[in-house]
Amino acid sequence: MNCDLIRKLRLEHGWSQAGLADKLCEVSQHPTVTRADVSRWERGKRTPRPFWLRHLATVLEVPLTALEADPVNRRAFISEVAAASIAPIVASDLIEHGFAAALTKRPTLDHWHAKLASYGSDYMSLGAAEIQNRLTSDLLVLQQQVDAPGMWEVAAKLMTLYGKTFPGADGSKAVNWYMMAANAADRSDDDSVRVWVRGRAAIALGYEGASLSVAESFANQALAISDRPSLGRLNALMGKAHVAAIRGDSRAARTLAEEGRRVFDAAGSEDQESDYAVPLWRMNVFMSLLAARLGDEQAALRAQDVAAKHLPLSLPRFATHLEMHRGLMMVRAGDRHGGIAYAREALDRLPPEKHSLTLRMLMSEMEDA
Repeated sequence: MNCDLIRKLRLEHGWSQAGLADKLCEVSQHPTVTRADVSRWERGKRTPRPFWLRHLATVLEVPLTALEADPVNRRAFISEVAAASIAPIVASDLIEHGFAAALTKRPTLDHWHAKLASYGSDYMSLGAAEIQNRLTSDLLVLQQQVDAPGMWEVAAKLMTLYGKTFPGADGSKAVNWYMMAANAADRSDDDSVRVWVRGRAAIALGYEGASLSVAESFANQALAISDRPSLGRLNALMGKAHVAAIRGDSRAARTLAEEGRRVFDAAGSEDQESDYAVPLWRMNVFMSLLAARLGDEQAALRAQDVAAKHLPLSLPRFATHLEMHRGLMMVRAGDRHGGIAYAREALDRLPPEKHSLTLRMLMSEMEDA
């Protein structure tokens, strides 16, 4: 059981141990949990029964599998990759790839930085399945080399991207990979990497509307590490803004978005086609969905116009994001049938191999509204 996660999420909600116990009693309608029980769970002295684990997941707004999992460590790295890779890649090919790398000259840090740049670009245009297949092989090789801060930086960023190939609703995959990436980033001895990994996880989950407490926790961690303007801080602020919007706290969402704009003005990217960048068009994609969730049609349309004007033609998937946002606006305005139909038509126009898990989750958000 992930004892530390229970404590972190409790603190993110601003609850004492007694407060969490009261929430559990209220939700479960079984007034039998006490502050002492919560304390034992957080210290690993006792494991909650399945009944209480389910209610903990509900109260803390986290996938049950994330609470059930043990905290990740380096030894878990290769087993996690292997477990995730059996479906997309034949196991024998993975084994061959790993041993071939071990028997040949060790790739340099420059080699891995080039890989990072390539994946950052490819993620923007390729489907999740293809990225996952390639990353699985490379992570198996990289796992043999994470013995210095520079290699932990590479591992942290690639693991973050790997987490993006799983839907945020799948807590046993996406959330756990983001947590492992954060642990890896801590070994990089570089605060900018620590902030970026946590910020990227926050905006990924917040944009998808998944695991909101985890998204908020990552955002708060990133913001606490450093107050310097950076892409990591920008992602953290925008991720936290989306969490606030989904929860109905429009005032907090707008305040966070304004701070995000100020950080963007100081740290926005010139690079137009990398997952490790936030150029003007991408910032406005973030703002478009945020405004749609807030029901601010004028702000959403302004953001969509700016994003569409600067969006590279080579990235049609993100044009579909903007169309999906318009569908969500229609749903929020009361035209549920029309909004879903509009979004579905936009998604169908995009070739299936270009689909992302995020687009599917946006579709689900409209259908569940």
